[in-house]
Amino acid sequence: MANQIIDQAKVNMGKTEESLQRELGNIRAGRANASLLNQITVEYYGAPTPLNQMAAITIPEPRVLQVSPYDKSSLKNIETALNASDLGINPANDGDVIRLVIPQLTGERRKEIAKEVGKYSESAKIAIRNIRREGLDKLKRQEKDGDITEDDLHRLEKDMQKATDDATKRIDEIAAAKEKEITEV
Repeated sequence: MANQIIDQAKVNMGKTEESLQRELGNIRAGRANASLLNQITVEYYGAPTPLNQMAAITIPEPRVLQVSPYDKSSLKNIETALNASDLGINPANDGDVIRLVIPQLTGERRKEIAKEVGKYSESAKIAIRNIRREGLDKLKRQEKDGDITEDDLHRLEKDMQKATDDATKRIDEIAAAKEKEITEV
């Protein structure tokens, strides 16, 4: 039972890391990345449909995203959804495909984005610490109820701390990689 608590905490920490990667994937870093369009939904036959399910998204050049809809009649709807999104990129519709040219980032904007990455990583670390705290509380309750011994509690606390340290280290690595990507010119 006690090991299940630690295993569950590790799973939750992994989910936090995945969430951070998704969040950072949505940050525009001055180069084309198909994950920029993951959050875009298009009104398609009256139903909101994710863009990546109704069009092929390719990267023909380092700073260009190309959206090729499977159904050409949806081109106008896709363009409208892209304009309405918070990407800040104007789509260029040539009748067959939509091209999104990612503008070059200024040095000032790069610093702002790097700060944003720091905020996301700090939020993830806070989530990791909360997971650790919840797990430790459960373990202490088990020790109080007599389900585990005090020695087991100390061993399990060390295991929980190691899992927390590992997750925090991975979050730092993810954030550092994104910051490096952003600061590259």
